[in-house]
Amino acid sequence: MIVLPAVDILGGVPVQLLRGEYDKVTRYGDDPLDASLRWKQAGATWLHVVDLDGARTGQSTNGGAIRAIIEESGLRVQVGGGLRTRHDVQRVLGWGAARAVIGTTAARDPELLREICATYPGQIVVSLDTRGGEVAIAGWTEGSGRTLLDAAREAEATGAARILFTAIETDGGMAGPDLGAIEALLRAVTIPIIASGGVGSIEHLAALERTGVEAVIVGTALYEGRVPTAVVAQYAKHAD
Repeated sequence: MIVLPAVDILGGVPVQLLRGEYDKVTRYGDDPLDASLRWKQAGATWLHVVDLDGARTGQSTNGGAIRAIIEESGLRVQVGGGLRTRHDVQRVLGWGAARAVIGTTAARDPELLREICATYPGQIVVSLDTRGGEVAIAGWTEGSGRTLLDAAREAEATGAARILFTAIETDGGMAGPDLGAIEALLRAVTIPIIASGGVGSIEHLAALERTGVEAVIVGTALYEGRVPTAVVAQYAKHAD
């Protein structure tokens, strides 16, 4: 299992949200690149970068910051937030991102998702974020009417390389991941799973590793020191 430190960008600065709520923001510095280099120094091989402005509105104002992270950090980066069109995906992969994370478009336009997956095999991650069991979209501001497992099976069928799962109720709370949902997801599909949300201790990481997830995204717990930065190097094995 690999740990991907999260660099979430809102208004050009690195932040973390609580349960995806844009009015519950904690800022961690002034420059997303500085945050990225901090995790590189800690031993990270991958980063998870999210454009929160793009996720909410579909319009990105953080492209320059994201491109700087990709070009200057030297890390493998997966990028999500506001990637709604084929051009959006082409743009971030053209900057050198290793993976593009698609959420809203995966729910709204499965055929477009299929085309994008076919164009960029192995590089498309479908983000499935649930609130009350329903997959949420548009920066977690809208419901999709889809259940997690139905959406996961459809994502696999359309050619997604991986699924990124977040139980929104756990996100940023550091009280533990939704292991039951993660285990159900692992039984439902065969493609790798990246877990996100709720990690607040080394014990949570150990529990996730036992489930068989490929990777876990950790944000607030790293920034707040609840999970020591040493685990970034400890859980830094290669992932394609």
